[in-house]
Amino acid sequence: MTAFPVGGPELPQRRNLVTEIPGPTSRALTQRRAGAVARGVSSSLPVFVTAAGGGVLLDADGNSLIDFGSGIAVTSVGNAAPRVASRVASQAASFTHTCFMVTPYEGYVEVCEELARRTPGSHEKRSALFNSGAEAVENAIKVARHATGRTAVVAFDHAYHGRTNLTMALTAKNMPYKQGFGPFAPEIYRVPMAYPLRWPDGPDACRAEALEVVKDLIHAQVGESNVAAVIIEPIQGEGGFIVPPPGFVAGLAAFCASHGIVFIADEIQTGFCRTGDWFACEHEGVVPDLITTAKGIAGGLPLAAVTGRAGLMDAVHPGGLGGTYGGNPVACAAALGAIETMAAEDLAGRARRIGDIMLPRLRKLAEQFPVIADVRGRGAMIAVELTRPGTLEPDAAATAAVAAACHKAGLVVLACGTFGNVLRFLPPLVIGEDLLEEGLGILEDAFSAL
Repeated sequence: MTAFPVGGPELPQRRNLVTEIPGPTSRALTQRRAGAVARGVSSSLPVFVTAAGGGVLLDADGNSLIDFGSGIAVTSVGNAAPRVASRVASQAASFTHTCFMVTPYEGYVEVCEELARRTPGSHEKRSALFNSGAEAVENAIKVARHATGRTAVVAFDHAYHGRTNLTMALTAKNMPYKQGFGPFAPEIYRVPMAYPLRWPDGPDACRAEALEVVKDLIHAQVGESNVAAVIIEPIQGEGGFIVPPPGFVAGLAAFCASHGIVFIADEIQTGFCRTGDWFACEHEGVVPDLITTAKGIAGGLPLAAVTGRAGLMDAVHPGGLGGTYGGNPVACAAALGAIETMAAEDLAGRARRIGDIMLPRLRKLAEQFPVIADVRGRGAMIAVELTRPGTLEPDAAATAAVAAACHKAGLVVLACGTFGNVLRFLPPLVIGEDLLEEGLGILEDAFSAL
């Protein structure tokens, strides 16, 4: 048996490259992978991780890499965070599964109580727990349709909501998420996202026009009385970390309220301190009817939730919501440890500090390199969009080249965006500032090399 080093906060917090990236052991494992893992499951950086913690990942060749990805915003509290690991070990030693729908357990209830306390709004709330973000979104739509008796659902351009049939219908990007997997669920309608960089008449017009355009399209093409729900990511994730203008999300929520439409905030990537608030909706004081969460909720274990107004959530008949593994006791223990860590260490404040460090340096980089058309984000959810200089033509090739240079130098970064031309940065909220600064230096070198 291979002995792996200890991860978590015990892992030395430094970048250290002892081989090329990927190294020989990772390359050998990649060959094994090709004979066992389906081709459709891809990896951004083919290094095999043996330990992780704080702001670093250790690979099978002994390379220590700076982590600006957090497993796609999942390990916000750090990998193997002490409170998470301790609670997981204790729960796993007691029991690992009963199915809450068969014989319940306290951990599930505790997580739902925490969600009621932490999510926006002081109204009475209920929650249901699931395994993944896509499951949470799908069940939020089920709740909205059941409670309203309506069928239409409105989603946005550039949205990403998951890989199940219904959530693929909600997701805007075809490749790789939807190509060849149709037909998709019906009664899904799409409207333009308030995307300042790409609004036809520019950012100022986006602020002035976007909400009215969306409302007019819903009225003309769907009819407000037919709409069960409008679902939106307060800051879009896979679509490119698109931050709508101030007032757009709040105005959309008010429009929904005036027409009896359930307003669903998909906070799967933005939630749990990532944007500098516990939830991104709080930035403008928006209180959603339903909120979907996953990713950062449980420190790396699979858990998701739908939380919402008690009247909506309780409209569904007993047995109408659930699943064999939803709210698994070990995952619930992890969530309680993660939430405790976020509160005790003020990780929302840490996210704001990360943004205060990253945004000025990225804006300075944009002044130096005209390929960077936009710098955007909030808290520790930051991105740069790359285009052909002087145009809005997406430059996916430059994006891939910069990402590859970062990877080669030991910095994990992720690409996203409908056009594949956005670099996104999601460092663990516990990352040291020295690692953060070093990672930004690597990014600057990558742009210089470009």
